[in-house]
Amino acid sequence: MIDFAQIQEWWETFYVIRFLILALFLFILVLFLRKAIHSFFQKTDFIEERKEKTLESMFNSIISYTAVIAFVFIVLDEFISIGRILAGAGIIGVIVGFGAQSLIKDFFAGLFLLYEKQLHKGDFITVNNTFHGTVEDIGLRFLKVRQWSGKLLTMSNGQITTIENYNFEYMRVIEHVTTSFREDPRNTFQALEKACERMNQELSDYLKKDLKGDPLEPFQVYGMGDLNDQYRGYQYTVTAVVYDLVYWTAAKETRRIIAETMFDENIAMAEQRVEWNTQAPREE
Repeated sequence: MIDFAQIQEWWETFYVIRFLILALFLFILVLFLRKAIHSFFQKTDFIEERKEKTLESMFNSIISYTAVIAFVFIVLDEFISIGRILAGAGIIGVIVGFGAQSLIKDFFAGLFLLYEKQLHKGDFITVNNTFHGTVEDIGLRFLKVRQWSGKLLTMSNGQITTIENYNFEYMRVIEHVTTSFREDPRNTFQALEKACERMNQELSDYLKKDLKGDPLEPFQVYGMGDLNDQYRGYQYTVTAVVYDLVYWTAAKETRRIIAETMFDENIAMAEQRVEWNTQAPREE
């Protein structure tokens, strides 16, 4: 027969093995929950795919942190009374003073990122007006952004002050064209309007449509933005509203078509000029 008393005595004596078994159990539990969450979002389509990936990433982070914190408390409870520690206001003050404040700040910042829908997994963003890249992971403490160079930026949520999101339903292509002062503005307007007609035909799939299938804002000459753009020439602006996911491609194609049209119409672009004034030596 199984001697449960002997097993209990062995269990209480070899605490290292007990901790290893507990760690293995929590590890398997985390893997199981992550797989269950992943399967759940794969089988559902009641929200957008990017939002599903964002929620999945956040849930995975919550599960991982919960498992780690639970393991730490269980191990500490083996040697000291957790209840007495939590009841001691002085100890709590020490814990807060040694980093709990930053942890709480990062935690709530991560929740606000999710609740306020500032970004989703897969969005292209600019963080703090400095870092540009694609959101790869959103956790309770950290935001991971894959930069265009391939570097993975990991930033604590509490350090994030500003976010520019390029994937929020639509984007406006805004391209500035500066021509020489010697070019007739009337000819330039005609050339740019011809370029817009071509773009509305060739880049029609990029334009964001309304419920009737009409473009919200087709490619158009917005107007003359500056009479003296950095002392180089006249500045004109071309705009259009496109789908957010194709913004970069639409912007590149817009610049290409404008450049080809200006070249075909023989309209000179502005050039940087440097004036060098020399002073003749004075005769003594």
